[in-house]
Amino acid sequence: MTTKELQGKKALVTGATSGIGRAIAVKLAEAGATVYVTGRRAELGKETVELIERAGGTGHFVVADVANIDEVRGLAAEVGEVDVLVNNAGIFPFSSTPEQSLDEYERVFDVNVRAAYFLTAALAPAMVARKRGAIVNVSSVAGQIGTPVGSVYHASKAAMDSLTRSWAVEFGAAGVRVNSVAPGPIRTDTAVDTVGEIFETFSQNTPLTRAGEPEEVAEAVAFLASDRASYITGAVLVADGGYVAT
Repeated sequence: MTTKELQGKKALVTGATSGIGRAIAVKLAEAGATVYVTGRRAELGKETVELIERAGGTGHFVVADVANIDEVRGLAAEVGEVDVLVNNAGIFPFSSTPEQSLDEYERVFDVNVRAAYFLTAALAPAMVARKRGAIVNVSSVAGQIGTPVGSVYHASKAAMDSLTRSWAVEFGAAGVRVNSVAPGPIRTDTAVDTVGEIFETFSQNTPLTRAGEPEEVAEAVAFLASDRASYITGAVLVADGGYVAT
């Protein structure tokens, strides 16, 4: 990454209290952006801000549960205009279709899709007015493959890639770029705890025969947020160790 290539830019990263979101927030700060991070747990948000400051950046934490649409709108109002929006917040419970509860179904779409949709709806107009801005959606290779369980999660991530393409067309004439990064098996505590031994099998089945690290996804996001990606929009950048190529 070019040193301080996001100097003077303001970024918002959702779901940034751990894992991939935290790595993205730190990476954008290292590149010079002032980074606003959000999540449900204040103590973890404080840790992310401390990591940002340790990296020489400036960070701010706003507590918000993006499953709550009122808190999504409040978040947009509190943070205000941004140059970079990273829609990263997501949950990934897995169950078979017959066993899928309605409440969990709705929560997956509320967090993974609705939050990003209405946060983008609130913040994109200012980008359009300024004729610049970058939106990066963190989706998943789950949006491109099928598995015996997790159909709701897969559908939510496919929806995010579809929104990426639609928003790229909707906002492109105003110079606002919208792209997705689709991670494969990334070694976070949540991922390992959720899927257990399957995680290691999944990771070994990639052409690179290993899991990715959150920082590797963060590099892809930072690239798409930067001017180095000035002619890239509507793309889904897969960061999966080659899994979908097999």
